[in-house]
Order: sequence, then structure tokens, then C-alpha cells
Amino acid sequence: METATLKEMIKESIREVLHEERLSLIQSLIPPVNDEEMKEIEGKFGHPHNYNEANFVEMNDWLND
Repeated sequence: METATLKEMIKESIREVLHEERLSLIQSLIPPVNDEEMKEIEGKFGHPHNYNEANFVEMNDWLND
């Protein structure tokens, strides 16, 4: 196996692991809510299905630049 190929495989593997760990960290930082709290949140902000997508910014474009 070529050294460059091996390095690329290792880089990709590390990238995948870091991505998974970052997602796990983000999930662990989001506090759980019970049904009552969720109803209160939806009453205040509405349901995501009713949001206007024109008001959103695609953050992935920022990260890829």
C-alpha cells in the first residue's frame, strides 16, 4: 500500500471520528425537556414545520468556505 494512500485513509478515519464525537458532545449539551416544557416552547415559538425557510441561513456553506 502506498504511503500517501495510507495517510489519506488515516486522515479520513480521524475526520469521521472527530465528526461523530462533535455530534455526541452537541447532543450531550442539549438539555432534555418533558412534554409540558415542549408544549410551552411550541406555544411560544410555534412548530418548526410552520417556519418560513426563507428566514434560515445555510450554515454548512459558511463552514465549507
